[in-house]
Amino acid sequence: MKFAYRFSNLLGTVYRCGNLNFTCDGNSVISPVGNRVTVFDLKNNKSSTLPLATRYNVKCVGLSPDGRLAIIVDEGGDALLVSLVCRSVLHHFHFKGSVHSVSFSPDGRKFVVTKGNIAQMYHAPGRKREFNAFVLDKTYFGPYDETTCIDWTDDSRCFAVGSKDMSTWVFGAERWDNLIYYALGGHKDAIVACFFESGSLDLYTISQDGALCVWQCDTSPEGLRPKAPTGWKADLLQGEEEEEEEREEETTVRGKTAPAPEERQGKVKYSRLAKYFFNKEGDFNNLTAAAFHKKTHLLVTGFASGIFHLHELPEFNLIHSLSVSDQRVASIAVNGSGDWIAFGCAGLGQLLVWEWQSESYVLKQQGHFNSMVSLAYSPDGQYIVTGGDDGKVKVWNTLSGFCFVTFTEHSSGVTGVTFTATGYVIVTSSMDGTVRAFDLHRYRNFRTFTSPRPTQFSCVAVDCSGEVVSAGAQDSFEVFIWSMQTGRLLDVLSGHEGPISSLCFSPVKSVLASASWDRTVRLWDMADSWRTTETLGLTSDALAVTFRPDGAELAVATLNSQITFWDPENAVQTGSIEGRHDLKTGRKELDKVTAKHSAKGKAFTALCYSADGQSVLAGGMSKFVCIYHVKEQILRKKFEISRNLSLDAMEEFLNRRKMTEFGNLALIDQDAGAEDGVAIPLPGVKKGDMSSRHLKPEIRVTSLRFSPTGRCWAATTTEGLLVYSLDAQMLFDPFELDTDVTPARIRAAVRQQDLTGAVLMAFRLNERTLLQEVLESVPWDEVEVVSSSLPELYVEKVLEFLASSFEVSRHLEFYLIWTQKLLLVHGQRLKSRAGKVLPAVRFLQKTIQRHLDGVCKLCDWNRYNIQYALAVSKQRGIKRPSEPLGSEEEADASDDDDTLHPLGEGQEDGDRQLV
Repeated sequence: MKFAYRFSNLLGTVYRCGNLNFTCDGNSVISPVGNRVTVFDLKNNKSSTLPLATRYNVKCVGLSPDGRLAIIVDEGGDALLVSLVCRSVLHHFHFKGSVHSVSFSPDGRKFVVTKGNIAQMYHAPGRKREFNAFVLDKTYFGPYDETTCIDWTDDSRCFAVGSKDMSTWVFGAERWDNLIYYALGGHKDAIVACFFESGSLDLYTISQDGALCVWQCDTSPEGLRPKAPTGWKADLLQGEEEEEEEREEETTVRGKTAPAPEERQGKVKYSRLAKYFFNKEGDFNNLTAAAFHKKTHLLVTGFASGIFHLHELPEFNLIHSLSVSDQRVASIAVNGSGDWIAFGCAGLGQLLVWEWQSESYVLKQQGHFNSMVSLAYSPDGQYIVTGGDDGKVKVWNTLSGFCFVTFTEHSSGVTGVTFTATGYVIVTSSMDGTVRAFDLHRYRNFRTFTSPRPTQFSCVAVDCSGEVVSAGAQDSFEVFIWSMQTGRLLDVLSGHEGPISSLCFSPVKSVLASASWDRTVRLWDMADSWRTTETLGLTSDALAVTFRPDGAELAVATLNSQITFWDPENAVQTGSIEGRHDLKTGRKELDKVTAKHSAKGKAFTALCYSADGQSVLAGGMSKFVCIYHVKEQILRKKFEISRNLSLDAMEEFLNRRKMTEFGNLALIDQDAGAEDGVAIPLPGVKKGDMSSRHLKPEIRVTSLRFSPTGRCWAATTTEGLLVYSLDAQMLFDPFELDTDVTPARIRAAVRQQDLTGAVLMAFRLNERTLLQEVLESVPWDEVEVVSSSLPELYVEKVLEFLASSFEVSRHLEFYLIWTQKLLLVHGQRLKSRAGKVLPAVRFLQKTIQRHLDGVCKLCDWNRYNIQYALAVSKQRGIKRPSEPLGSEEEADASDDDDTLHPLGEGQEDGDRQLV
């Protein structure tokens, strides 16, 4: 197996903090998630995470007018210039301070960032290659407090900047004679947003206390007069001091709140036309975000209580008001047409896209607003189920990246999730003392398993038949066994002397392995009265246990950072891996010991075998996930799941700048008044908690799973649900290549009708375009002959290529013929080595099932439309061409039979295919 796994997608979290943006076509939303950025394609129902990451959480994102470039700035002031076309980083830059917002000019030539109490204007990078992409043009001074928002005029001549000092400043982007700067007051709280009217210098300013001021300018944008340039001869005659002052004046604009009367003469003037107030329901209902669509004059405002208002300006007519959440609305964006409005709620990690005209949701997604604990892949690899400390169970589509169902029946944190062998039942365990089974056909909790006395379940497992459910108790040290069919408690397995940490059924035999903190792993025989067949003694507490896919080996992770491998038949240890040095845990902010010494108390808490059973995946209280070769017992590869310094336990060394004579600065809760970090409210508090505390979540990996297809693996971490997949951009990866295999010889074999030889040589060269060309040159009636003449070693490679081709090719029937003939001819021989071939077959099943679902929906839709058209034509008295020549009563009866019964059957089939 090749381990060219690359970061593929981020699920489980859809929004953290920062500002939302719509793309130029208005069909996609760009959402910052931690230190990454995810693009949600609303038209094609897909989400993808850009393959880049910042050092801290993303603070703001600026999008160029043409949609090709984006500037991503994190909380530390580091910026990435990203090409959204090729999805790569073009330039790195550091703004030397915390940036609050960034905005491109409408013509795309410049952009402004607000940093501290100043605004800086840079030349925007063009399409030409530049050594320095960010060139500072001017620095604007004026506000006394932090700047909060930016807005440009349509012609890019001026821009406005809002500040926390309750003032709004209008600056000229160029050297205008009658507008250098202008300060606007009139508010009693911090400015949240400011917007220019379309084609005008008129301005709207909105403050945090819910006040809207309408400002009218006495000058049109065309009335701005360029400042007369100074002649170069006069500059040469001036002294060096005057020349330096002139150069300083050109690059710096220093505004005054109360300029002298002689400075106001002949300048642009603003007058306040009106002041409006939003309806408030208390101090907690502060205005937190706003967006304005200039073409439709639509103003959208969000409040701390989760309510948003839609107003029409300048008359301030309320269109409608709605509550989208019970948490503060952190960011609002409106697409180019003004139809869709995106809301981001950081408190619960919600991302909503609302179509205000039809009053319906285009997108409604919410991740686990607390840490995720466990995950499981469906048998075909199409879905991932996750459970979190928030008590929710979510099912994610691996193809689209969206959550399509959420179960909220658990009243406490979910500790374990798993699929049954059919893939349509999810079994979960929770700290609330219940084990629940959920049906993916009807999306309901159809079975609830409980214990005779209340207990907390720490793990869950289901046997390969799906008939037996087991769960381990954390407080009573027992393993409970239930029947899936009846829900009855079958047995209670006692013997462990510590909390049960992990359970796993053998995939081939009726054996259950239970790991416990009492330094043992017990094997229970289901077929023989649940007696203990073997007890495996360990040197430390067992934290995780898992079987190899063929059931011939058992892996156990222990508290001393070791992974031991056992033969479950003979209860003999076959090997061990020392993983202490591979964990490399980071140093917390308050740790007084080094990261090297703190790693002594860390261990692997999650284990998973690869799909072929040759490797094992391990993760725990560290930012690294390790892949070990089981037979050689060596480290194959180490993945760094995050570089986000906004999380704790990421630093390798002590930050001396935070050490003072009074102690560590990390002890001071500097964000107590902000809405960042993880809030811990008092119990029972539903609205505003004055005692809210904040902390930095610690990076850790809670669960790991390999996809049954072997193409990807997933991990639940503090960052979210990370999915790593095989790098599809592998250019040259030959197989048993020699000097005689060349593209010219392969094409010559095709022309000579030596199709089997051409296919074999193409797979030895292993270039995808050439493989596709050779396979598609085989006539469909000769596919069976070529398939039967292929050696057994090449059959698996052909199946993998067919599975990957199903995802991109339009020749569906042709590749289905190839698949059918290969499985019919080589099916019996493939069964003998099912362990190696099973990942490829599951990958094939996943892609074919996806096409089946899509085609079934399309056929059902067409069938219903035809039946509807026939029913309408019958009501209008139009004679159908296929109407029988018998009596009208017989015709009516036959119409009723054809119309009603297939409709009911089709509806049932459609529901089934929807899952």
